[in-house]
Amino acid sequence: MTSRLFDPIRIGEVELPNRLAVAPMCQYSASDGSANDWHLQHLSQLAYSGAGLVMVEATAVERRGRITHGCVGLYTDENEAALRRVLDAARRLGGATRFGVQLAHAGRKASSRKPWDGGAALTEGEDPWQTVSSSAVAFGEDWHVPHALTKEEIAQTVAAFVQAAHRAVRAGFEVIEIHSAHGYLMHEFLSPLVNARKDEYGGSFENRIRFPLEVIRAVRAAVPSHVAVGLRVSATDWVEGGWDLTQTIAYVREAKKLGIAYVCASSGGIRAHVMPPVAPGFQVDFAAEIKASTGVVTRAVGLITDPKQAEQILEEGRADMIALGRAFLDDPRWGWHAADVLGAKTHFPPQYHMARGSNWRKFRDQSAARV
Repeated sequence: MTSRLFDPIRIGEVELPNRLAVAPMCQYSASDGSANDWHLQHLSQLAYSGAGLVMVEATAVERRGRITHGCVGLYTDENEAALRRVLDAARRLGGATRFGVQLAHAGRKASSRKPWDGGAALTEGEDPWQTVSSSAVAFGEDWHVPHALTKEEIAQTVAAFVQAAHRAVRAGFEVIEIHSAHGYLMHEFLSPLVNARKDEYGGSFENRIRFPLEVIRAVRAAVPSHVAVGLRVSATDWVEGGWDLTQTIAYVREAKKLGIAYVCASSGGIRAHVMPPVAPGFQVDFAAEIKASTGVVTRAVGLITDPKQAEQILEEGRADMIALGRAFLDDPRWGWHAADVLGAKTHFPPQYHMARGSNWRKFRDQSAARV
């Protein structure tokens, strides 16, 4: 029996041992952008989860680009050293696992509280900061009105992405993912619901994709060819008149010309209180359409929780890779268990060999059956 989920795949020049990825998940636990012992244990256990690729959370390219005070960044030497320490340890433990980092800028959704503190915009006394965006349009009621970036500031932001990409390469990452989804800065330029500019960065589709393409072009040119550069997109705003799948496909076609190695197809996030129709695999059709229309290696994500569900998506050719987030938080050994279900093999630390023996699993299952 063979499994598509555990077949190797190549993205750019990076060979992944399987098609299973840990999605980037913010931990909101850094100190002025610097990763710490929480990230060390978090990423180390995911390193031996059985996934072929572990993506580090949205990592801010400048201090004001953090979502919260606790978000990871790559904008100082201290940030770089802290993340290198975590990555070095995780890679030693992970064996075949590859690591990537998602470079991001939160734009108008920055300067907010951590989710467990409500997630709203920071108020006076909570050390808020001036947010930025394509236009001076707030994310929602009671959110900060952002400063609309000038052309000079746009160029400085592109340079911040490049500097963070250099830091990521020095830290040892093999994959860099550019975050243009979930209502953050690059998405705020893409979406006509936010971008009200009258210059060459607003208005037409060609103008709205200009800044994101400048970032992609600059980052791809700045890093060695052996580092894969990917892209995360929101395929739709889930709002009439907003960014949609047709525009996403056209955007991905242009990004492909610039050397994008893969696309992770997510959705939403551009406007407060807009709820997508959440259901198992609710974003898979976006990945399928992008893959069919562009030929780009595509990763599906969003409430994919069952190994057979993931396998079927790949067998049907609707995506090339599968990413899971919350499922890995709930079960850091999800990859091991998926391999068991699908009759495949995946990497695991030899120190845990006693937990992988068939005899032990047989007795475990017998015990469960008696309850």
